[in-house]
Amino acid sequence: MGNLQINTTQNVNLDYKIVGLGERILAFLIDGLILYMYALLISVIADAMRYVYEDTWTQRGLVSLIFLPAMFYSLLMHSIFNGRTVGKMLLKMRVVRLDGTPVHWSNYLVRWMLRLVDIWIFAGSIGLLSILFSERKQRLGDAAAGTVVISTKNKVKVSHTILEEVEEKYEPMFTNVTVLTDKDVRLIKETYQIAKRSNDFKTLKALRVKVESILNTKSELYDAPYLDTVLKDYNYYTQKM
Repeated sequence: MGNLQINTTQNVNLDYKIVGLGERILAFLIDGLILYMYALLISVIADAMRYVYEDTWTQRGLVSLIFLPAMFYSLLMHSIFNGRTVGKMLLKMRVVRLDGTPVHWSNYLVRWMLRLVDIWIFAGSIGLLSILFSERKQRLGDAAAGTVVISTKNKVKVSHTILEEVEEKYEPMFTNVTVLTDKDVRLIKETYQIAKRSNDFKTLKALRVKVESILNTKSELYDAPYLDTVLKDYNYYTQKM
């Protein structure tokens, strides 16, 4: 299993482990088992339809319609669940772009379309060989889409970077935090963390005054909550860019 270094939108390099062939096959088999169970369910539904619809073409049309999601399973799952299928979720892996930018639905579409060559036409031989002999363990679909499958088992700690944990439903307070640079935010975070750990309220106050003068804000938040909000707001807006 190799390593992949991704440069984030905040110019921070994060190292991830690239998933090897064995784990990818296992994830594929898990997804295959789910599709097999779905096919069995459709078979039961098809038998039941014989008692409801006498027209054979109606039966076939409805069964085909029900089976349609299975055909797009990989594309739908990757698009909805941020680069993961059920198999990838269970094995803690996901699809990401090599350049660190968010994966677009078109990237998933390219990967899905090339499954025809990687997996189905040549019984998986093309996909297996390309994963084995490519530097970043990519099948043809990954190479064409500019993606790679990484392990998320060991989450990267971001306490030493300018990154902050921001919830999806987070609502920013200061809209002009983007006037700050990555260097500014890194300095603010380092000073803030040191002062907070040592209960240096004087430094917290001075830092808050400095940041507030740059952002030209007038907030009723206390020093620590104010600085914490500024850091989260900055990450919120820069991650959305």
